[in-house]
Amino acid sequence: MSERECLLRTALMLAASGVPVLPLRAGKAPFGNCPQCAGNACGGRPNMKTAGPCQCPGVCHAWAAATTDPAALTSPAWVAAWRRAVCVAYHPGPAGLTVVDLDDASAVAWARETLPATRAVPTTRGEHWIYRGAMSSHNAVRPGVDIKSTMSYARYLGPGTGTMAALPDTVHALAVKRPSPAVPAPHGLTVPAPAGEAEAACPHRAPAYLERGIAMAVQRITEARSAVHATVYRTFLAVLSTHGRCGCLTETQVARLFAAAQAKGETLRHCTDAWINAHAKLGL
Repeated sequence: MSERECLLRTALMLAASGVPVLPLRAGKAPFGNCPQCAGNACGGRPNMKTAGPCQCPGVCHAWAAATTDPAALTSPAWVAAWRRAVCVAYHPGPAGLTVVDLDDASAVAWARETLPATRAVPTTRGEHWIYRGAMSSHNAVRPGVDIKSTMSYARYLGPGTGTMAALPDTVHALAVKRPSPAVPAPHGLTVPAPAGEAEAACPHRAPAYLERGIAMAVQRITEARSAVHATVYRTFLAVLSTHGRCGCLTETQVARLFAAAQAKGETLRHCTDAWINAHAKLGL
């Protein structure tokens, strides 16, 4: 049996137990959108909190593509993806699971002192601790610790050892962030509309258009699995290239972008530098 056949067999086993699965390509990344779905042109899928169901049969929507349907997993579009895949991932939340991703030895040591014992799965540098119960996903809740449940995915690295415990309040508490004065965008970083340009002439004044753009930018930052700083800069650049010259962006919307970046571990200084550099790149 080839490696790819083993991946599909593992995926079908997990799906049969009620765990939605998807393939990951090199770099532990999901497969990108097909041309028909690029730029969210398809409207996304309902559980991605965007308008309209997507009819794409492919592995096209990251964690939202995860499925337990064996017919989908063995369809031509998915089989083509399995041929290029390097590992199996799963969407923990719909299976009633939460994964506490401990990224290094220090994080593992902290968990052993702080969290109730549960099923543990070794990873390359740390461990996945799996609990019964779903919650919202959060990255960087403390150094080296991510929470993966709804709207997220985790690699399947084997059954692990130990008895799975119920999701404790301790893990829920990790997701409650203290209010930070660093989240709002620093004063002076918004871009005023060019003089003499009529407000009504700006196409971005439509709330749905602008909101969709901000939501997509926040999602792009939130889903970054590597090169977070570069992703933040490119996302800021994309937002400003579309909305930066007409004065549409509000401080609240910019604060949402900064908050998403800070939730991924970026400091306020990193966010500010990326924002200023994006302005400079566009000559704003």
